[in-house]
Amino acid sequence: MSALARSAARVPSYGCRAWKRSVPALVKPTPNGAPTTASGVDPIHFSASWSEEQIRNASEGHALLTWSPSKAVESMPVMVRGDGIYLYDTTGKEWMDWTSQAVCTNVGQTVSPRVKEAINAQMDKYSFVYGGLALTEPRARLSKLMSELMPTGLSGFVFPSSGSEANEAAIAMARRFTGKTKILTWYRSYHGGTSASSSATGDYRRLMAVEAPGFVKVWNPQPQFWEFGGSSEEERTASSLLMLEEQILNEGPHDIASLMFESVPGSAGVMKLPPGYMQGVRALCDKYEILLHMDEVMVGFGRTGKMWGFQHYEGVVPDIVTAAKGLTGSIMPLSMTAVSDDMKAFFHDNALGWGSTFQAHPTALACGYANMLDMLEQDTIGHVERLAPVFEQHVKELARHPCVKQYRSTGLFGCLDVQTVGGEQPQFTHQPKTSASLAYAKAAADQGLLTFFRPPVIHIAPPLIITEGELEKGFAKQHAALDALDEALGF
Repeated sequence: MSALARSAARVPSYGCRAWKRSVPALVKPTPNGAPTTASGVDPIHFSASWSEEQIRNASEGHALLTWSPSKAVESMPVMVRGDGIYLYDTTGKEWMDWTSQAVCTNVGQTVSPRVKEAINAQMDKYSFVYGGLALTEPRARLSKLMSELMPTGLSGFVFPSSGSEANEAAIAMARRFTGKTKILTWYRSYHGGTSASSSATGDYRRLMAVEAPGFVKVWNPQPQFWEFGGSSEEERTASSLLMLEEQILNEGPHDIASLMFESVPGSAGVMKLPPGYMQGVRALCDKYEILLHMDEVMVGFGRTGKMWGFQHYEGVVPDIVTAAKGLTGSIMPLSMTAVSDDMKAFFHDNALGWGSTFQAHPTALACGYANMLDMLEQDTIGHVERLAPVFEQHVKELARHPCVKQYRSTGLFGCLDVQTVGGEQPQFTHQPKTSASLAYAKAAADQGLLTFFRPPVIHIAPPLIITEGELEKGFAKQHAALDALDEALGF
């Protein structure tokens, strides 16, 4: 008898019911317990200090780097203390901090009494207050101070934990305020490593992630391998602005929330913008009702000899400013997003559309506030202004090395473009280090110089507290490292 005949009494079913499916079984159960008392972890955690061997073993076993392969952990020095512009490793070797770490330890390694007292006093009061539930004195103080350090018209502030987070907040706020989506940024730029800020980034690091929609890249006024048309800088600047305007029109001004530019592109190589360019950008933003967002994460708080990098461009005031590194001198993680009066009024009745648990962390705010008072009382930015001509002359002398194509300098922020014998880039930034790059790194390390070389760019950005004598000492070390690079490149 057929199966059909055997099921003659079966009532036909009509519908779209779900199919029967067995739940997958866990094939390889893995223990997932974790210790909850001190007896469950290595007793070494409760010792006052670790040996170099213990530090290296733990780091090589567990620590990951970010923008470079983590195998570099194996050759890094182990730092044990700092003083002024210097760090000292486990062997007692002195290292000059020639790039303020990631262009952030602006006030050096010595934490001032005022900052220490502010941090400790705040921690003695309470551990944490969530910014969405209550007000704190450090938040009120730093908000007021920042409003006084900004040009008129920028009066609203949030305080995330990093530059990347500050840009995330700025992007969200720009979109919420305007009702538009697109954010236009340069190819030669860096804005952070989180979702939106990574997508806003133009350099090689955005290629490591999946780019979010709504971000459009435009050409910097100083491209890498070609130049805008014109027989003078003024004409080339006009050409770059016309190209930008054409792209704005093609993308649709009705859907562009902001132009998001670094006031002085730092990672790209200290590229101070040509005269008239930023004024033209501000005019385009006004014409097409687009917000101007200035990313000051790297150069804000005095790196270029002014409080803000955009102050180098007369008459230009942004609608949004983001800053971070110099706010606390990186003693604690803290950043800032400042917005215009109009945006502040809008968000009085509307949520920002961005948030973070640690936004406006009281202890970090107390640190930033105390650090800014130190900088103001000690006239740190005036010191940068006075040293800037001396610094630039030293950078100019470095450009006598045949491996240096050209130099740039503003405030205490310098850059060298490295070239081959044939006048080309020695390598792209995202490529593995060449033998020449490694020779330079070794020579710099031999000199006790902590420096950044992301080919073809060598950055020079010492702490803002550096003295003229220390500058001379640092540039002598830099010359020695460049001697090795000259030789390695075949000059």
